[in-house]
Amino acid sequence: MSRRSALGALVASVALAATACGGGTQNSAGTDPNSVSGTITWWDTSAASTESPAFKDLVAKFEQKYPKIHVNYVNVPFDGSDDKFKTAAQAGNGAPDVMRADVGWTPTFAALGYLQPLDGTPALADDGDFLPVPYASAKYQGKTYGVPEVTDTLALLYNKDLFAKAGITSVPRTWDEVKTAAQQLEQKVPGTTGVFVNADSYFLLPFLYGEGGDVVDTQAKKITLDSDKMAAAITTAKSLAQPGIGATDTSSNKYTNMNNGFKSGTIGMVLNGPWAVKEYLSGSAFANPDNLGVAPVPAGPAGQGGPVGGHNLVVYAGSPNIAASELFVQFMTSAESQAYIASKNNTMPTRKSVYAMPEVAGNKQIAAFQAPLDGSKPRPAAPGAGDLYDMFTPYYQKILGNQASLQDALAQAQQKAKGAVPGFQS
Repeated sequence: MSRRSALGALVASVALAATACGGGTQNSAGTDPNSVSGTITWWDTSAASTESPAFKDLVAKFEQKYPKIHVNYVNVPFDGSDDKFKTAAQAGNGAPDVMRADVGWTPTFAALGYLQPLDGTPALADDGDFLPVPYASAKYQGKTYGVPEVTDTLALLYNKDLFAKAGITSVPRTWDEVKTAAQQLEQKVPGTTGVFVNADSYFLLPFLYGEGGDVVDTQAKKITLDSDKMAAAITTAKSLAQPGIGATDTSSNKYTNMNNGFKSGTIGMVLNGPWAVKEYLSGSAFANPDNLGVAPVPAGPAGQGGPVGGHNLVVYAGSPNIAASELFVQFMTSAESQAYIASKNNTMPTRKSVYAMPEVAGNKQIAAFQAPLDGSKPRPAAPGAGDLYDMFTPYYQKILGNQASLQDALAQAQQKAKGAVPGFQS
């Protein structure tokens, strides 16, 4: 999730700079791929220890297929990489040719003029094969600025063995049922935390969607961090973090602590995505992979759904090697490459055809996430809306940690968000 940045004043100047660099005309359409040469830099924002090895394998395969093109692979930590890219792109120095960007960043980068449109280029080969919602995340104002590489959503992950010990016979479908199950886990299995509430605002979205809300109202063009629906969502989330039910963590290690507890078997339920499955299966609690339960996120009074996440491969508009970059994106997002990544990382492909391929069709973890993905909700395609998650997290943490009242924290967050989404009131 990206941080808040000012967009409006930069759009015109950056767009002109991108045009001046000539990126928009030097694509590989109509060019013999074997004649393309040069060096490109790829910023891969995947997890360094668990996901990146598979991507490195694909880079090596790409260089074998296109020996005239060298890829400078750089694994960049996800947190803060959006700001790092924007800083380099604005300066016109140090931005990568290709970046693995969160789907929420694409409209923001495109509005700033940092991205190369990919319509009509090899990068979008067989675009009719892409799942509609992930593909929509790559578009802005009628043009396509990215190619979906992986997709995901949040789901309720649970420990089947702990459920059995506690006598829980059905998976919770509502937040009230989560609360009941969490209490039962803590009572029947001593030393177990029923449910862990992640104090990151991205993980608050299923609660917010359950109230019928979002961080912005695109029709009213208004930022809605202080809405009654947001207040209700946080109230529900906080109720699950109370003693005897569950726990939360507002430290900088909150995500790591959640994962460690779940994979060791001391936490019964968490909200997380398919990207975490590989790590969970490395833990003692899931030595038997079948012990990992996956279900759609629970429903609130107004509905149910998790956010559509994932990553697009985007090409920097100022790249001197547009043609090579487009060929690289085409290769990395092909059906064969997506099947390979899915088999290694348990992530969800963005191409429909890949789900029928042997590497994916027999993967129980990927299959389990298909139901949550079917009910997921796309994030608003408003430049700057993706910045609100990181901006809002400190306020959410203060509420969960009893360091600020709900009313005061939401009012402060709403004021802080002023100008974060150009054209939206705050």
